[in-house]
Amino acid sequence: MSDRINPLITEQLDALLYEETNWVANLANASALLKQTLTDVNWAGFYLYQPQTDDLILGPFQGNVACVHIENGSGVCGTGLATQTTQLVPDVHAFAGHIACDSASNSEIVVPLTLSDGTKLGVMDIDSPSKGRFTTEDQTVLEEFARVLLKHIDKA
Repeated sequence: MSDRINPLITEQLDALLYEETNWVANLANASALLKQTLTDVNWAGFYLYQPQTDDLILGPFQGNVACVHIENGSGVCGTGLATQTTQLVPDVHAFAGHIACDSASNSEIVVPLTLSDGTKLGVMDIDSPSKGRFTTEDQTVLEEFARVLLKHIDKA
């Protein structure tokens, strides 16, 4: 079985969130869909931006317990937020400033989430126990997944 991410996951998400306007429920179901559908993944979820403290706080997720607060610019998630670019990290142990919330994680992808009006929502974070789990093709699919998710949250 291939570990590549099937692009149909975005259509599944779109159908799953159809006519749902609660953004917390949408994030919860999106994290469950990611964790249930993706292979070789040990954590999938969201960190939400807190403008009053300029940091991220743990949001809906599937996986082991996680870090609650992440500073803007710190670790993979904080770097994704600060740069507003996807962070594709084949080996988290080689990433300067990596925050080890789960010692079993060896690779990670973080996609920033920004609403259509420019408001930072936070980041989508997916971890794997395998090094090199995520590819640039996976990045493309997950960025589209994020766009579909944000389309539903923008309606809320």
